[in-house]
Amino acid sequence: MDKIIKSISKNGHFRAFVLDSTETVREAQRRHQTWPTSTVALGRTLIAAQILGANEKGDAKITLKILGDGAMGAIIAVADSKGHVKGYVKNRELDYKRASTGEVLVAPFVGNGFLVVVKDMGLKHPYSGQVDLITGEIGEDLAWYFLSSEQTPSSVGVNVLLDEDADTVKIAGGFMLQALPDATDDEISEIERNIKTMPAISTMLESDNPLETMLANIYGEMPYLSLEETPLSFECDCSKTRFLEGIKSLGRQPIEEMIAEDHGAEVVCQFCEEKYTFTEAELQALISE
Repeated sequence: MDKIIKSISKNGHFRAFVLDSTETVREAQRRHQTWPTSTVALGRTLIAAQILGANEKGDAKITLKILGDGAMGAIIAVADSKGHVKGYVKNRELDYKRASTGEVLVAPFVGNGFLVVVKDMGLKHPYSGQVDLITGEIGEDLAWYFLSSEQTPSSVGVNVLLDEDADTVKIAGGFMLQALPDATDDEISEIERNIKTMPAISTMLESDNPLETMLANIYGEMPYLSLEETPLSFECDCSKTRFLEGIKSLGRQPIEEMIAEDHGAEVVCQFCEEKYTFTEAELQALISE
């Protein structure tokens, strides 16, 4: 089962989130039928959104948009504070070169553009923050967002490893480490050394206790406490009722055209590919209302 563990150093100077999002990204690949490069790009964005969602409380929702000018097109993910995430990538059929290590290259196909974070706290106006994409590798861009928009020095790693034969998701996950206001320069240097020398995320996720292994590598000799463990999942909140209300908002004429031309309607959710069919009678009832 996918999960996230939130932790803090015992001296209160650092905090870290570690995630195993393998089933989440597998479900996204299954629903959207993405090709390898698109799978990795979407997966990294979903993991980054789960990190952002874990940063919030209550019923807040976070929308993460990777808006690059490359062949990938827009990548959108929406997460909440309870571990649920949904998302899609505009171009799901990308399968290009890999690095000599076998890692799928994402940045060349994301291109230049912006990372946008929209926080809906249930207030009248959602908060929106935007930074330039500095690498297109998603993790580094999210770290830049934390530093630029929230003035919090951070290290973020997100990784999706594919099975070499089937191009299905083998492992997926990541981490976020943040220095809190009381962190000293020496402590930051120590943590930075830990991050530079730690094994690859995919290697740690394949260990017997993946999230504990990741935390041990992040903190090194620094004592820490695990605070909270939350399940993660790909979950869409779409419904037939919600789409019916959307059709109703179009007005009488478009609905009458659906009845005359198609004798009904079919709607596909962009986030999860779920299909909803509406009969003539259902559409006629909307007009009557």
